[in-house]
Order: sequence, then C-alpha cells, then structure tokens
Amino acid sequence: MKTFSHLLKALAWIAALLFFAAGGMLTYEVTARYLFVAPTIWAAELSQLCLIWGTMIAMPWLLQANRHIAVDVMTDRMGPLAKTVCRLLSMAVVALLSAVVAWKGGGIFLESFERGRTTGSMLDMPTWVSELAIPVGFSLLFLQALIELMRTPGGHGDVETKRDGEVSA
Repeated sequence: MKTFSHLLKALAWIAALLFFAAGGMLTYEVTARYLFVAPTIWAAELSQLCLIWGTMIAMPWLLQANRHIAVDVMTDRMGPLAKTVCRLLSMAVVALLSAVVAWKGGGIFLESFERGRTTGSMLDMPTWVSELAIPVGFSLLFLQALIELMRTPGGHGDVETKRDGEVSA
C-alpha cells in the first residue's frame, strides 16, 4: 500500500503541473488571440486534455488525503458507530461507481482506439488520448476506495482517517 500511496502522490503532483500548464496555454491563447490577432490551433484542445487528465489522476489522491468536497453537517452530529457505517457505505458506493465508470469508460476508449476516431478539430487529435483518462482515473479511484474500506474501523482495518488526511493507528 505504501507504493500505491507514493504513486498517488506522484500523480497528484503531475496533475498540479497539468493544471498549471493548462493555465499557461490558455493565457497564451488569450494573449495571442486578442493582443496579436494570431490565435493558435492547439492551445484550447491541449489545455482541455491537461484538465481532463489532471482531474482524473488527482481523484484517488484526493480520496486518500481526505481532501475531497464533503458535506458533513449530518455526519458531524452522529455517534462513532453511525459515522463508521456512513464511511463504509460511502466508500462502498465510491468503489462500485468507480468500477462501473472504469468498465464503461474502458469500452468507449477501446472503441475509439479501434475505429481511429479523431476530435475533428484543426489539431485532429485521436479521441482515445482523452478517453483513456477515464478508465485510468476511475480504476485508481476504485483501488483507493477499497483501501479506504479496509482502513475504516470495522472494515477489517485498524487505521482511522482524520479530516486532514493524516492517519492514526
């Protein structure tokens, strides 16, 4: 699990760089288009690709670090047993939905790859390049949700995840 945790942290840093690159490309595009009347054919599509991949590879780290959006107005008022049950149920739902999305996304990716679909834009990139991010990201999210299930007290693990992403034994 340590190796997987390190992989997720590395992917989170790569995601941050992809988000930074997307911002740079869009800034360049706006500057080129409106100040120099010389729009690019690549900036919008490549920045979109960076945003898609960045989002998909950052998801499992966000779950691991407990940095995702949480509406905890109800769970904060629950007792320890109810909180544990809610956590187990929510991680099971995340795992199930991630598995379904990874499976279906993998099928879409394979079909686009086999047919040689392209974006149809001026850059005309293969669509599978962006579609591959879905099964990759959701497969990693599925694995992390399973790890979180094991970490939850009562989920066959003795590690409790705190709100700030630290874990205690």
